[in-house]
Amino acid sequence: MSAAYSPPSYCVVGGGISGLVAAYRLRVAAGPDASITLFDPADRLGGVLRTERVGGQLVDVGAEAFVARRPEVSALLAELGLADRKIGTTGVRPLIFSEGRLHPMPQGTLQGIPAQASSMAGLVDDATVARIADEPSQPFSWRTGADPTVAELIGDRFGPQVVARSVDPLLAGVYAGSSATIGLRAAAPTLAAALDRGARTLTDAVREALPPPMPGSVFGAVDGGYAVLLDALVRQAQVDWVHVGVKQVSRDGRGWSLVDDEGGHWHADGVVLAVPAPRLPTLIDGVAPKSAAAARRIQTASSALVVLALPGGTPLPEQSGVLVASGERLNSKAMTLTSRKWGRRGNVELVRLSFGRFGDSLARDVGDEDLLRWAAEDLSTVFGVTSDPVDCHVQRWMDALPQYGPGHAGLVAELRSGLPTTLVVAGAYLDGIGVPACVGSATKAVAALTTSGVAR
Repeated sequence: MSAAYSPPSYCVVGGGISGLVAAYRLRVAAGPDASITLFDPADRLGGVLRTERVGGQLVDVGAEAFVARRPEVSALLAELGLADRKIGTTGVRPLIFSEGRLHPMPQGTLQGIPAQASSMAGLVDDATVARIADEPSQPFSWRTGADPTVAELIGDRFGPQVVARSVDPLLAGVYAGSSATIGLRAAAPTLAAALDRGARTLTDAVREALPPPMPGSVFGAVDGGYAVLLDALVRQAQVDWVHVGVKQVSRDGRGWSLVDDEGGHWHADGVVLAVPAPRLPTLIDGVAPKSAAAARRIQTASSALVVLALPGGTPLPEQSGVLVASGERLNSKAMTLTSRKWGRRGNVELVRLSFGRFGDSLARDVGDEDLLRWAAEDLSTVFGVTSDPVDCHVQRWMDALPQYGPGHAGLVAELRSGLPTTLVVAGAYLDGIGVPACVGSATKAVAALTTSGVAR
C-alpha cells in the first residue's frame, strides 16, 4: 500500500521581490494545498521596492523602473492581471553633469561606451574625440573569455575622460559602483560577447553590441508604484508571513530544518533563500560551506535616497534627470525628475536624489538633515532651484547593491554548484540587480525545486 500523500512544504527566507516571486511561482507549481511560509522581519514586504506618499503622490523610494526591453516584469504583470498598470516614460531624456555644467546624454552608446567619436563631442575634449576616432587604427588584442574591469578596457582605448564623464555616471546609477570595480561581462555582456566573437576593434565591438532601436519607452514602471505588484504577489502566493528572520538552515532527514531568530523551529521539503549576499553565509555555512565562501566574496554598496516634493510650477528642465560624472563637486550621484520622467500628477514636482557609492559609508553615517541640506544645495547648483519643498522623504538601503566585479559569473556558478538539492537561492547578487533580473532569478530557483521532484 502506498504511503498517504502529504502536500509539500516550502520556506522562503526573504520578502523582497525575489522572495515574493519565488513564493508565487511555488504556489503556481505546487498548487493550493502546499504550505508556503515566508520569513521576513521587516515592517512590510518588498525589500528595496517600497512605495510611499510624498507631497500627496505615490512614489517609489527604492527601485523605480525596469528595462522595458527585458520581458520578465511585463510578463509577470500580465500573468497577475496587471498588464494595464504598466506605464512608460514621457520620452524626455537624461542629462549628464560634468565639468560643472549640464550636457545631453550621448546617443549611440552602450552603458556610456561610444560606438563612434561624434557621440562624445562636447562631453570630452577634442583630443579624446580624436583618440576615439583613431581607435580602429591602433593595435588591439583580446583574450576570449577575459573579464577586465570596465575602466581597464575603456580607459586604455578611449581615455579617462570617457570613463569619468560617460561610463561612470551610468554605472554609479545602476550599481552605486564605478567602472574601476565592475567587470565588463556584468556591465556590458553583449560587448564582451562581440569581442569574444572576434571583433577587430573596440569601436567595432560596441557597434555590433548595440541593441537595435526599439519603439516605445526604454523604461517601464507600475502605475501606483511597485506596491501594486507586491500586493498582487502576496495575495496570489497565499503565503504565511512569519515576521522574524532565520539564523540557521540544516538538514532534517530528506528535508530542511530552519531556526528563526526567536528560537522557533520549522520544517520544509524545499527552501528558497532570497536574502542579500552578506546574510547568506551564516545561514548555509553548515550545509554548503563552499557556497558560503563564495557569497562572502560578493561585496555590496549602500545608498540613500531623498525624495522632495517641490511646489507646482518650480522651474525644472524637460528632462528625465541628471547623472553625475566622477569627480564633480556634488554630493548626489544622480537626480531623477520624477514628474518630468513619468508625467506630473497633483500640484507638486517630485524629484529623487541618490547618494552613496561603493566604498563609502555615507548612507550609514550621514544624518537626514545633512542629506536634505545636500539635496537642496545640489538642486541649486545644477538647476538654480531654491524653492523649499512642501514634503520630503529620506530612505536608506544598507548593503542593498551587490557589486559585480570581474569574474562575477564564475563566482555565482561556484555558489550555486555548492548548494544541496532542494536548497536554492534567488536575489540581486546572482544574475543582475534590476527588477527583471530578480524576477528571473526567482523563477530559475523555483524551476530547480520543481525539477528536483519536491513540487508536486
